[in-house]
Amino acid sequence: MHTTKIIDARVVNEEQIQEVDILIEGSFISRIDTDLSSVATDDTYDAQGKYLLPGLIDDQVHFREPGLTYKANIYSESKAAVAGGITSFMEMPNTVPNALTQDLLQDKYNIAARSSLANYSFYMGVSNDNLEEVLKTNTQQVCGLKVFMGSSTGNMLVDNEQTLRNVFAKSPMLVATHCEDEATVRANMEQFREKYGAEVPIRCHPEIRSEEACYKSSSLAVALAKEFGTRLHVLHISTAKELSLFSNGLPLEDKYITAEACLHHLWFNDHDYETKGTLIKWNPAVKTAQDQEAILAAVLNDTIDVLATDHAPHTLEEKQNTYFKAPSGGPLVQHNLVALLEMYHQSKITLETIVKKACHHPAQLFEVDRRGFIREGYYADLVLVDLGRPWKVQTDNILYLCGWSPFEGTTFHSQVTHTFVSGHCVYADGHFDESQQGLRLQFKRAAN
Repeated sequence: MHTTKIIDARVVNEEQIQEVDILIEGSFISRIDTDLSSVATDDTYDAQGKYLLPGLIDDQVHFREPGLTYKANIYSESKAAVAGGITSFMEMPNTVPNALTQDLLQDKYNIAARSSLANYSFYMGVSNDNLEEVLKTNTQQVCGLKVFMGSSTGNMLVDNEQTLRNVFAKSPMLVATHCEDEATVRANMEQFREKYGAEVPIRCHPEIRSEEACYKSSSLAVALAKEFGTRLHVLHISTAKELSLFSNGLPLEDKYITAEACLHHLWFNDHDYETKGTLIKWNPAVKTAQDQEAILAAVLNDTIDVLATDHAPHTLEEKQNTYFKAPSGGPLVQHNLVALLEMYHQSKITLETIVKKACHHPAQLFEVDRRGFIREGYYADLVLVDLGRPWKVQTDNILYLCGWSPFEGTTFHSQVTHTFVSGHCVYADGHFDESQQGLRLQFKRAAN
C-alpha cells in the first residue's frame, strides 16, 4: 500500500485552521497529528507556509460528453478541475443524448470510469415523460435528480405542472432545480426582439432572464417541496429577491430546502457586460451589483449553503456570436478556487467559509460517503494552496478544451500547487500524474 505524508500544513477544516501533519495510506487519511516527521512513507510533501484544504466538491458542472465533445469532454474538464483544486464533480444530464434513461446515465458513468481524473457522479435527468425511468434511479449510486424548470437542451424542459407535482411527490432522493419561468423569459424575449430585432444588446440579458422569471420559478419549486416534503436544492441563485425563500437560521442538517451560489454571480455584475460581452452570458443571468452583494451576504449568513461553478464551456467562436446565437455558459472549474481565494484576499470571505460552502456542505447535503472533510478514515481528497504566489490567467495556461476563460488577463494572488484524489497526487506544480482515475461517488442514503 502506497503511503504519503504531508507535513507542516496549515489545515483549513471544520471552522478551524491548525498546523498538523497528514498521513495517507492508500486512498485514505490514516492519521492526523502534530508531528509525523519520523514516520517512514513512500512520499513526503513539505507544505510549510501553504494551506491544506479538503478537495472541493462541485455540485454543478456540464462536461459535454457525450455528444458535444467539440466543446469539452470528461477527461479535459476533469483535468482542469483537479488543477483548480476540485476533486469531485456532479455533472448535468443535458448532454446529447440527454441522460433520461438508466442506460444513457450508465453510459456516462462508463466514460468517466475510463477517463476522469476527478471523482464523479451524474444527475439523472427529468423530462415531461420519463417519470418511470426516474424512479428507478439508485439513491446510493447517483447524486440526485435534475429538473430544468427553464429552457435547456433537447427534451429537458419540465413545464408540465402535473409532472412537476409527481416528481416532487415521488422522488426518492434530492431534486436539484434550474429555476427560470419559461413563459416569462419568452415574453421578455419577444419584447426585446421587437425593439432591437436580431441585434439585442447583451446588456439586456438580465432583463430578458429577469428577476421575475427567477423568483416565479424558484417560489414554485419551494412551494412544491414544502407541500410534499421533498429534499430540494435550488441551483445558481442570481437575485436578491429569491433569498427570501430560504432559511438562514437552521443548521444544514435541519434543512430540506437548500440553495447554491455560483462563482460568476459573486464575481461579475451587469456593469461587466460592457467589457466582457457574451463571454459572461449565463442562465440565469449575471444581474445587478445589488444582487451580487446580496448573494455574497447570503453565503456568509448561511442562507445560501453551497458554492459551485455551473462550469459550462462553449467554443470561443460560439460565444462571440450575436445575442440570440451566442450560447449561455462559460468555463470555470480551473479558476473557481483561486477566485474565491482572491475574495479572501479582498476580505470578503474567510478561508473557513470557503471550505464550509465548497467542501463540507456539498458532502453533507448530498450525503457523500467519506469525502469533503479532512478526517481520519476519510478519502484523501486534498488540495494544497500557496496564498502568496501570484500568476496571470492567459491562453497558454488555460486547460479547458475550449481554450478560453472569462478570467483571461486576471492576476490571482493564490495558486493551487498540489491536488490529491483518493490519496493519489494527480497534480503537482503544473504536472499531472494520470496513472489513476477518480472514483465514482457513493452516497450514504437508504436504498430505494
